[in-house]
Amino acid sequence: MRKLPTQFVDKVWGVDRLPSPFPHPSDQAIGEVWFEPPAELDQLLVKYIFASERLSVQAHPDDAQAQAMGLGTNGKSECWVITHAEPGATIAVGFHEQIDAGTMREAALDGSIVDLLVWHEVQPGDAFYIPARTVHAIGGGVSLIEVQQNSDVTFRLFDYGRPRELHLDQGVEVSETGPYPSRLRNRMDGDSGLLVDGPHFRLHYWRCGSGADFPALKPDDALVIPYSGTVSVDGEDLAVGECGLVSEPCNSDLVGNALLLIAQPV
Repeated sequence: MRKLPTQFVDKVWGVDRLPSPFPHPSDQAIGEVWFEPPAELDQLLVKYIFASERLSVQAHPDDAQAQAMGLGTNGKSECWVITHAEPGATIAVGFHEQIDAGTMREAALDGSIVDLLVWHEVQPGDAFYIPARTVHAIGGGVSLIEVQQNSDVTFRLFDYGRPRELHLDQGVEVSETGPYPSRLRNRMDGDSGLLVDGPHFRLHYWRCGSGADFPALKPDDALVIPYSGTVSVDGEDLAVGECGLVSEPCNSDLVGNALLLIAQPV
């Protein structure tokens, strides 16, 4: 196993103090903690997101759109796994009903896009697979683990008056304008399951020592992220707040009490 280096990213909507076990590196508001993608699995990026207030309403292009726009080979599909939510905290994914591009554009300009979106109340253990082109936003008081295609192409549609660049034309061009499919929402209710079975990556969860069936992984490298507890891999501990590259993980390699997220590219 190899632990991935971390990078702390300050954001205007970040938190003044990171939760345990993260150290807080400065007096800045930290919004994200990134794990540097290893060369062996550079298709995927894992990060924590800590939101003290609502983030921008945004969308990401798919692969074909990103390529057509000259923005690289990858779009961005992602999965959010909620780690903490204050009472009543929400995330927005998709619209209440199908709208046209003109309506979305006008709503983004005047801020009413916030009311057109569906705000889902969340709690720890909830998971949302968010395919590229889905309009989405994270609400305040939410912390989550994000597993995504390794791309930083983001088109902000609305940002609550913050002095950051918006990308209205591109955002409207790439966005789906309908409801979010409920089948893409999941929850870690048991000891093992599949959260994402997408065209770019699969994301499993599995509890060490539970006796639950181990995920059907490819015989290849995987990213292992403890959601809770600690796991020992080849005699080295991996804990909450860390992410490890593990070669061909199997049941017998992972010892401990951790609930794990295990990600592999397709």
